Amino acid sequence: MSDTSAIAKTFPVSWWELHRDAKALAWRLISEGPFKGIVAITRGGLVPAAIIARELDLRLIDTVCIASYDDMEQGNLAVLKSVEGNGEGYLIVDDLVDTGKTARAVREMLPEAHFATIYAKPAGRPLVDSFITEVSQDTWILFPWDTEMQAVPPLARGHHRA
Repeated sequence: MSDTSAIAKTFPVSWWELHRDAKALAWRLISEGPFKGIVAITRGGLVPAAIIARELDLRLIDTVCIASYDDMEQGNLAVLKSVEGNGEGYLIVDDLVDTGKTARAVREMLPEAHFATIYAKPAGRPLVDSFITEVSQDTWILFPWDTEMQAVPPLARGHHRA
């Protein structure tokens, strides 16, 4: 997201939920293959790519390394590592397509690859071929690698009684 004030809600995802959703994506992708290998978009696509590679029995995994977020602000896109070829026979995996900025850059690099994400927001959804869950544009997904468990006070402590 380009403006954190536009974030109206959060969508926390646990490790279990991420694994379940990545496996569901793999199930959907079986009919799209077979694939020669996976190109994971770092960093968010690494964990889903590992799960999907296992489920599709793929051993060849490469990465496209792109930096686009700084905390919760989407900034300038920096391609740190690319891959050769046009992507024919390959599966691109990322955790999320948001505004589509990263997806557009990867599509230009690998126009023949099948692009799959676990989560999709409306602005980026047309750029991917497969996804599992759509969330609204104003939702910030809290991935398990970006969060940690902590104690919180009971809900009643935050509410004053009249």
